[in-house]
Amino acid sequence: MPQLTPLGVTALAVLAEGDMHPYEMYQLMLARKEDRVVRLSPGSLYRAVERFAADGLIAEVGVEREGNRPERTVYSITPAGRAALRESIAEMLGRHVNEFPEFPVAIGEAHNLPAGEVVRLLGERVASIRETIGFIDASLAGIAARGVATAHVLNVHYTRALLAAEADWLDSTISQLGTGELAWPGPSN
Repeated sequence: MPQLTPLGVTALAVLAEGDMHPYEMYQLMLARKEDRVVRLSPGSLYRAVERFAADGLIAEVGVEREGNRPERTVYSITPAGRAALRESIAEMLGRHVNEFPEFPVAIGEAHNLPAGEVVRLLGERVASIRETIGFIDASLAGIAARGVATAHVLNVHYTRALLAAEADWLDSTISQLGTGELAWPGPSN
């Protein structure tokens, strides 16, 4: 069974909650802010649904129509789909994958910029991260108020922890650059 993409896992997990059509899946994923975790577009979701149907991971269970809107095919996850979902989640949980984010490249080459510019840019980054942490904290408070179990939003807690660690590291690096503790080989300001 092929390894599912992050979008594939998210889409099958939504269908594991109940039968729905792709547009409903997309709207639910947006409402849950899944687009902050996986690359999500209507086209990519619809292509994934087509692949799942062709691979027997989901099955058509009906067609709905509301007013003048086009017909919408409703899908259900199959036993093979549940197995693929579980297998992919287990694989993703158990191994580390280098996802090649761009920030490590930029910070590794930051010495090509003047220290003052690096301090300014890292300050902008840490401010953006702290803003995102504030958004996450407000979201988590709303989630908790609705009684959603933490197990259902571990990804949000994980993301917050990563961002907090990065913000702390950035604050320390900015401080070291400011005090001269971190010698800077780059061009002068």
